[in-house]
Amino acid sequence: MKNKTPIIFTQSKCGRKGFSAPNNNINNIEINNVIDSKFLRSNKASLPEVSEPQIVRHFVNLSTKNHHVDKNFYPLGSCTMKYNPKINDSIAMLQSFASIHPDQNIESIQGILKVYYDLSKFLCEITGMTRVTLQPSAGSQGELVGLLLMKKYHELKNNHKKKYIIIPKTAHGTNPASVIMSGYKVKQVSDDERGRVCLDHLRELVDEETAGMMLTQPNTLGLFEDKIEDICELIHSNDGLMYMDGANLNALVGMVDPSKMGFDITHINLHKTFSTPHGGGGPGAGPVAVNDKLADFLPNPIIELKDEKFHFKYLENSIGKVHTFNGNYGVLLRAYVYMLSLGKKGLRDLSRKAVLNANYLKHLLMKEYDVPFHNGTMHEFVISAEKQKKKNLKALDIAKNLLDYGIHPPTVYFPTNIPESIMIEPTETETKETLDEFAEIMKYINNNIDNKLDYFMDAPYETPVRRLNEAKANRELDVKWNHEV
Repeated sequence: MKNKTPIIFTQSKCGRKGFSAPNNNINNIEINNVIDSKFLRSNKASLPEVSEPQIVRHFVNLSTKNHHVDKNFYPLGSCTMKYNPKINDSIAMLQSFASIHPDQNIESIQGILKVYYDLSKFLCEITGMTRVTLQPSAGSQGELVGLLLMKKYHELKNNHKKKYIIIPKTAHGTNPASVIMSGYKVKQVSDDERGRVCLDHLRELVDEETAGMMLTQPNTLGLFEDKIEDICELIHSNDGLMYMDGANLNALVGMVDPSKMGFDITHINLHKTFSTPHGGGGPGAGPVAVNDKLADFLPNPIIELKDEKFHFKYLENSIGKVHTFNGNYGVLLRAYVYMLSLGKKGLRDLSRKAVLNANYLKHLLMKEYDVPFHNGTMHEFVISAEKQKKKNLKALDIAKNLLDYGIHPPTVYFPTNIPESIMIEPTETETKETLDEFAEIMKYINNNIDNKLDYFMDAPYETPVRRLNEAKANRELDVKWNHEV
């Protein structure tokens, strides 16, 4: 019963009220005289009739079922689920920030524009790029913006033969989706025996129809693409452009300059690398930084400082607006506070610690689990449960068992080029004790397959629901509640 939270409709009692308003002149107003009848309900709304304490308890109980980084370890690979310092939230909730309106006179929001301006400068310094747009509200939207910038570049240069974007086998699924949405087609380059881009295959793919390449650095195996200069030179030799998927920037901040590697475009997931809250579909922020080749094509408007005042500047060759107003300001502000609180040294240290934690945890697991690519690990790594599967325990089963320990499972079955893959990203904010505990749990599961297989295959036991039919849920989507009060 401890995991049962009845739906709120079952608590409804006819006539029960959560709040009673005092008598006043409002009671004498005819609603038909205030609101047009076409907007009025003809039937009573199907809402539960419950008291205020019932409502509060109901949602508090539901909230305890959520897993989040404030609750326990969240080693979800390629997601950078680090702790979000609460000072970021405190600053963002100050009324001077939270109560502004984007339509205010520009003279009254100079402080807000300074945050935009300074944050843009910080991101340019971190990436080595010339200019940045803060409008995209997610990494995937940043990808699309980057590809539209590529398209604008080629259009203005009359590169009409450009048709293809090259992506590696280990790319995030949003990469090919963004390519198609931008109007380009996908070519996939293979990996070499070290888990990096195969240069020989890339040479075969690159031709005059190559518009550019999207590459995650480090890649989703957690490996640094050490031939990156050769890759960029090859793409640039055909007037293609290099796009860095910034999903794994947490391994590089303050340590590596994407522009010096040869990238022309990169997006930055503020809701990952720069510790703004994420999950549940948003809000996010995926600013896009570009070099001189593309600086004049960014979404309008950009913010510039002129005569000691901030102004909106509209670019003649802009790809157009991609977000209402100027992006998710509350998220951008939190990232700005995070950067200020850490400073340059702190940002470099976060990358060092992220890489250290990942390598330490990998070392703890290497005896019990296969690590297909163990050289050059950066901020995350991928293990394979293929050895465990031979004993009938799959990667999914291991993930389900972790739930009973209050730990969010790592990413499973991605990247797809590793059988029974489990992608683990501990982030820099976890302690050695947390990593040790996680490793012991993983070892316990492996060491007890022979005598507890049936138990493991039936987990989880302590969650609100047990094993769901995920295939059925995906194919028979039913999210409408048809209850009548």
